[in-house]
Amino acid sequence: MSGIGGFRPPWRRHRPAAAVEHVLPAVQRHIASFRPGPEAVRRAREAVAERLPAAGVAAGSAFADAVLLVVSELVVNVLRHAPSSPVMDVGITVAAGQLVVSVADAEPGLPDLSEAGMGAGLRMVAELAADYDGGISAEPAVDHDGKVVLVRFSVPS
Repeated sequence: MSGIGGFRPPWRRHRPAAAVEHVLPAVQRHIASFRPGPEAVRRAREAVAERLPAAGVAAGSAFADAVLLVVSELVVNVLRHAPSSPVMDVGITVAAGQLVVSVADAEPGLPDLSEAGMGAGLRMVAELAADYDGGISAEPAVDHDGKVVLVRFSVPS
């Protein structure tokens, strides 16, 4: 790749074009906020299901079903373990072949994600994520006193 009149900038000399040209992957992110309550699971599933086709995930596929089951379980955990949380944020982020489901609440206590500490629901979430070369983690929220639980999947091709 040469510049004007055959001039090649010094930072490009002796380097293949791929070594200096970077293309950032497109990132799709959507977050929906819900009040904890009887409709929260349904509304969270609908919000995520609406975004899956834009992320290249076929509606009704086994992968879509796994993602929606994870959303359901994480929202149920907020209802069960953070009932005083005034709001929960359910997010989906897709980039570079990864899909991340996030559920944040106002309860600062992190869940025990050890094999012995997980209940049946989180164990199922961890197994679903592992089926798609992913995993589960939890961390303190950045913008409030609560936490966020993250479930990562590799998007099947």
